[in-house]
Amino acid sequence: MSIKGKAYIAGAYEHPLRKAPDKTVAQLHYEVAMGALADAGLSKSDVDGYFCAGDAPGLGAFSMAEYMGLKLRHVDSTDTGGSAYLVHVSHAAQAIAAGKCNVALITLAGRPRSEGSSGLVPRNFGPAPDAPFELPFGSVTVNRYGVSAMRHMYQYGTTSEQLAWVKVAASQHAQHNPNAMLRDVVTVEDVLSSPMISDPLHRLDCCVVSDGGGALVVVSPEVMRSLNRPRIKLLGAGEAPKHLNGGKMDLTLSAAAWSGPTAFAEAGVKPADIKYVSIYDSFTITVVIQIEDLGFCEKGQGGRFVADGNLISGVGKLPFNTDGGGLCNNHPADRGGMTKVIEAVRQLRGEAHPAVQVKNCNLALAQGTGGSLGTRHCSATLIMERE
Repeated sequence: MSIKGKAYIAGAYEHPLRKAPDKTVAQLHYEVAMGALADAGLSKSDVDGYFCAGDAPGLGAFSMAEYMGLKLRHVDSTDTGGSAYLVHVSHAAQAIAAGKCNVALITLAGRPRSEGSSGLVPRNFGPAPDAPFELPFGSVTVNRYGVSAMRHMYQYGTTSEQLAWVKVAASQHAQHNPNAMLRDVVTVEDVLSSPMISDPLHRLDCCVVSDGGGALVVVSPEVMRSLNRPRIKLLGAGEAPKHLNGGKMDLTLSAAAWSGPTAFAEAGVKPADIKYVSIYDSFTITVVIQIEDLGFCEKGQGGRFVADGNLISGVGKLPFNTDGGGLCNNHPADRGGMTKVIEAVRQLRGEAHPAVQVKNCNLALAQGTGGSLGTRHCSATLIMERE
């Protein structure tokens, strides 16, 4: 079933806080939910579908349904890490097209900053089949991206200076976002002189750790027509996992190589048609590899593509993450997919900061990655249009 034109994003909201020690995770979910519904011009009594992932406390969808007082006829708790919320948009559109719901609410929230989370300690995901083979070696998140970056450099000649341009572009945009965690503009030299965290990734190659969250409201065409809001239509979506494949894997390849073409084919557009991109930026290398795999440049040319300001709005030919992204603005619950969709919606509505608003932005792409490039992850791609 194609979702093209079957659903619209009517509401989007990003929590303004980046540190929330006095709020519970459930409370943050509620606050972003009410923010997105207010943005859409709807109330919680209109919601008949709810989507959440592993960041939702308690028993997931039904714990949150009770907490928020939702009366539902469709729930989905698919969890693919940071890409889950793009998957949820696609699944919500499918559910709407199948008549399972008309107003789908998607929420994300967490408190990793208040709880002292970082990417510098091993993460135990319980009795996962990979755990006995990897946990003894103390692999941490930043290491698993570092190996992909090092391999990309060895294989394609990518440089640390080129990676640094991703952070420079994000900082150029974040200076205009009053809620961004890091608003200072940085240079390539600043990135290269920051402490080395996992060779070749410096501290400024890494995303922020933040509390907060965000929410989206996806609705049927009939509901959208009743609302006095810009019509952000879903054109195409793709999702795909990538794993170690018994050791037969390419460290420089992301699952965007499969989710991207699926989304483009469904939307009936090509990379050259896209006016703005929200690219998952857990690390600078994450952006470079996904840009290649989505088809914005040839494989191996991502470093050259992002250099010299090519990602800066109003300067380069592919403006990205105009809110500052995960590198400078927000990475709530250690899951950055939600904010990628939110900023794409802002751009399509013409609601981004005037200094970074892309002119005539009528077609945008949001890209998410959950997991890690060096081991296993899931990619999700969304293509949206302002009708």
